[in-house]
Amino acid sequence: MPSLPRIKRPRRLRSRAEEPVALARREPAELPANGLTWIHLDAPDHEAATELAERFGWHPLDVEDVLSKRQRPKVDEYPDYLFAVLHFPFYDKAVQRLNAAELDVFLGNGYLVTLPNVELLPVSRLFRRCSDDAELRENLFAKGSGYLLYHVLDDLFDYCFPILDKIGHKLDSIEDDIDEERFEEIVRDISKAKQEIISYRKIIKPQRPTLRLLERRAERFLPEALELYFDDIVDASERIWDLLDNYKEVVEALEATNESAISHRQNDVLRLLTLISVTMLPLTLITGIFGMNVLYPGEGTHTAFWVILVAMVVALAGMVGFFRYKRWI
Repeated sequence: MPSLPRIKRPRRLRSRAEEPVALARREPAELPANGLTWIHLDAPDHEAATELAERFGWHPLDVEDVLSKRQRPKVDEYPDYLFAVLHFPFYDKAVQRLNAAELDVFLGNGYLVTLPNVELLPVSRLFRRCSDDAELRENLFAKGSGYLLYHVLDDLFDYCFPILDKIGHKLDSIEDDIDEERFEEIVRDISKAKQEIISYRKIIKPQRPTLRLLERRAERFLPEALELYFDDIVDASERIWDLLDNYKEVVEALEATNESAISHRQNDVLRLLTLISVTMLPLTLITGIFGMNVLYPGEGTHTAFWVILVAMVVALAGMVGFFRYKRWI
């Protein structure tokens, strides 16, 4: 089959003002103090990661993990350093939901490198505070890279609890809405709350054993008197998991309560409609009998009309009285 002719369009000359401008390459931020260096860079590219790997002697597979889109939480131990991948929740405005932010950490003698794939505000704020406050920098850097990593993780886990508080506040609001019988809005709110809880659990669950492993492996970068510090990080992770378990049970109970309330309201509507239909049956029967094209006593008289009307009223009153006696209405 002959190929279709290509349409030739005149090529527009590009002016200098329209020439693509190369974005300035972001360099890692670096803070030295007391023989310790903290290097921080959000979303590093291949060139920056390779330069850092050559500088500190990292394994090429670790560089691949840093550049990959998503890695599971893990800790890899090497003779000279530790490589850890950790996940933390952050609100992704693009999809308007909680998502997992990855933090890649290289921990060695005399240095700490933090490479998140998106900006993690607790890490950025701590880095700026250390940069602006010389006294704080001296205090944090004086006890080794392991102690500095503990403060980074401690700030990150402290940042997790306000997110949990917001979820708890949403659940309290849903409970109040149930009391106010705002059932249609509650279904949407419960769906959003369950989505946030599920997303949070997916982030925290695989990280729990990783933090226990990190607690044991990071001891060689901590002074002996500070070895218990990472146990506080593990406790914070367990508290978060316990709260998530609690919220999961609460949201499931609220969903069941709301569904029960909706079902009860639907049953009330169906019961009322059924009672109306049943009370109309004898009236329909009476009108059907006397509406037949046959002769009956008093046909065509005013007396017959009033007799039929009284019979319909008596039948209706009898049905309503029976329903009240049975407490159906």
